[in-house]
Amino acid sequence: MRLSLYTDSVPGLSLEGALDLAVEIGAPAVEIAAGGQSSAPHLRIDELLADREAFARFRDALESRGLRMGALNCSAWPMHPVHGKRHEELIRKTIELARRLGVDTIVTMSGCPGDGPSASTLNWVWFPWPEDAVALLERQWEQAGPLWRELAGRAADAGVTRIAFELHPLHLVYNVPTLLRMRAEVGPIIGMNLDPSHLFWQRMDPLAIIRAHGDAVYHVHLKDTQLNPGPLAMAGLLDQRTGGDPGGRAWNFRTVGAGHGAEFWSPFVAELTAAGYAGALSIENEDPYDPPVEGVRRAAAFMRPLLEARHG
Repeated sequence: MRLSLYTDSVPGLSLEGALDLAVEIGAPAVEIAAGGQSSAPHLRIDELLADREAFARFRDALESRGLRMGALNCSAWPMHPVHGKRHEELIRKTIELARRLGVDTIVTMSGCPGDGPSASTLNWVWFPWPEDAVALLERQWEQAGPLWRELAGRAADAGVTRIAFELHPLHLVYNVPTLLRMRAEVGPIIGMNLDPSHLFWQRMDPLAIIRAHGDAVYHVHLKDTQLNPGPLAMAGLLDQRTGGDPGGRAWNFRTVGAGHGAEFWSPFVAELTAAGYAGALSIENEDPYDPPVEGVRRAAAFMRPLLEARHG
């Protein structure tokens, strides 16, 4: 396993600045977003696909620093009633860029359709009631299967062996049962981007997930979550309030180590090792209390001793 930097964590830096930060923190790999839910501050995918010189400059920026691409990120909203087609095309472009760069891992999200042809936004069914919602969920899966079989076939042809879905609410695939359903629908090219932060607030157990399904862990995001007991008691986990007042929310994303200490993260590294995971541990920082660059530095400083203790 190796540290990686998801460069969206430092959107205020240039590509060169983000790559220099990766070198500084001892991360030999980076993960860079191509668009979708990201503004893609460090990658212009259309330019890289159309302009050989731009592609060469991008590749040289990595190679001159001894960095490799741990993954390309295209976390998008495929099947969205309004944006879906554009985001599906982004995933196809990302697969093509992965082919040209020799990247074998794509990080994305499964997407979620709306409730019919006239829908203006997605409709996420998370509760098995009422009956018409359950019927809608089955229609959504009927739409998802063919799309992801087509995208998976395209990815395999491009040398992409791992499509890592982030287990993220508002998408069809958001927990282990839904991931297993998608793998059954599409095949083992589908796996998970294991981001404990989303699992913490959904009250899932990342360690149990690794023990049970470690062979499906295709990428890892290092991000933490802190639960706030007072607001949690009033709002529960499904807190709709934004992060404008983080202290008033039931939970917040935090820098690794700020929500859970070494008592969690050390066994986390141990379980990944036992499962045979040898990929990137990609630092992602969305901490409302932590300046981006300092948060990345703190995350790396926290994780390095845990990795060294496990791997030397």
